[in-house]
Amino acid sequence: MSTTLGPVTLPNPVMTASGCAANGQELHRFFPVPELGAFVTKTVMAAPRSGRGTPRMAETASGMLNSIGLQGPGIDAFVEKDLAWLASVGARVLVSIAGTTAEEFGDVAERLAASPAFGAVVGVEVNISCPNVANRGLVFACDPVSSDLVVRIVRDRLPSTTPILAKLTPDVTDIVGIAEAALLAGADGLTMINTLLGMVIDTDLLRPQLAGVTGGLSGPAIRPVAVRALWQVTAAMRDGRLPTAPLVGVGGVRTGRDALELVAAGACAVQVGTATFNDPSRPRRVVDELEAEVVRHGFTRFADVVGIAHERMVRP
Repeated sequence: MSTTLGPVTLPNPVMTASGCAANGQELHRFFPVPELGAFVTKTVMAAPRSGRGTPRMAETASGMLNSIGLQGPGIDAFVEKDLAWLASVGARVLVSIAGTTAEEFGDVAERLAASPAFGAVVGVEVNISCPNVANRGLVFACDPVSSDLVVRIVRDRLPSTTPILAKLTPDVTDIVGIAEAALLAGADGLTMINTLLGMVIDTDLLRPQLAGVTGGLSGPAIRPVAVRALWQVTAAMRDGRLPTAPLVGVGGVRTGRDALELVAAGACAVQVGTATFNDPSRPRRVVDELEAEVVRHGFTRFADVVGIAHERMVRP
């Protein structure tokens, strides 16, 4: 069940999704966090952030909306407390970082690399799917030029042996074009996908249910979108239109069979997010369920299942 992210080998392909399990200690009460392939942190920025006003979560059909606003303690407190704790229990950590400007991404990466606990970091997930306030609220990952700039700066501030994964939004016309920009700028792989922008109206009060008006849609409802995005980017890699790179699939995974769907489309690892709110043990259970699915289909290596749907497509 091992998988690789560039130079890093993970014992299994299951991770948490950023923002759905805090920074490890809360989830550790339910199962040992090191049993996951990697633990993905909540996105950390340069300075502490209180997040957006409440209400900031709303249930939807087969999912939920969140408008948390990247609340967090800031990079200095994160490396001193959260990363140090994750290292102490032996977790493999994929640190999610963000910034309001491209340069802030670089500052966060630089301070992370200088941390005494950096040895626990198996990669950095660059959350370019957050707003670029220096450019009128544009999401970095909606623009190839912005995506390129952020990834280049982060790549320059981290050791060359540390894998960088650019996290892409599905709210674009051409996700292959954004993937190309990120990979050519130095990303070692991609995380696909972030939440979709959505909105809920309270039909009793007849006003937006979230204080921030819009939020990120996650959960089983978005899994077909994640599968589509993974399929398109994997197909472009197989056709030679994109450099070959590892893809981490995320979006609506709550069972091993859900995970298998993303893997067959091209993901070499998967993240479990929203399902954790309902069942905190869910990420660990997906590890066993996905392994059972691999065995059920007669495979002895997880790697042999990655992208297999492209080979089995029925041609007209």
